[in-house]
Amino acid sequence: MAINNLFSAGGFVMWPLLGFSVLAVALIIERIKFWLQINRRQNRIIQEVLRLYRRDNLVTAIGILRNNVNLPLSRIFLAALELEAATPEEFRLALESEAQAEIPGLKRFQNIFDTIINLAPLLGLLGTVLGLITSFASLNIGNVGGTQTIGVTSGISEALVSTATGLIVAIFTLFFANTFRGLYQRQIALFQEYGGQLELLYRRRHQPGEKDYAPTR
Repeated sequence: MAINNLFSAGGFVMWPLLGFSVLAVALIIERIKFWLQINRRQNRIIQEVLRLYRRDNLVTAIGILRNNVNLPLSRIFLAALELEAATPEEFRLALESEAQAEIPGLKRFQNIFDTIINLAPLLGLLGTVLGLITSFASLNIGNVGGTQTIGVTSGISEALVSTATGLIVAIFTLFFANTFRGLYQRQIALFQEYGGQLELLYRRRHQPGEKDYAPTR
């Protein structure tokens, strides 16, 4: 079926479905670029920063983080490491607050994806129902076995086009939305893992241990 015939068969709901599909593709491409940038560089850079921090090379570690400030974990680490004379508790709070601030960026467009997934099948069903109403409205009861019946059957099959299109858009969007949701959950786990490692190193460096005093005689 040609594109123009497809839209004619599906009815007016094909246009919002087309808009949903174009929007979904554009947002999916943006999210793919976003996650590729993070997954290619972030782990390697953060592990290097932790290695430098263990060796007390704080200046170089902060320099690397500033050169990669477009990465979420770099911004989280900088928020804590750039504090002056922070207590371990303040250091932990800085890590946690910045991690919370990064969450909206990681979940960006998720609500739009959910809206497309929920609305696309409903729009497709609406197009089918309207098509069926139109087909049966044109049926002449006195000519049930005639040419009009063939036209109604053809109209029903064409009306189902909108439902199929809505399901295709929803399934396509759902696949990528779930993929991005999995990447988000993995990123939150990395926030906790690497943030915990940095906090532990900071506590070891800046929290003085108890001193042992010899008893006086």
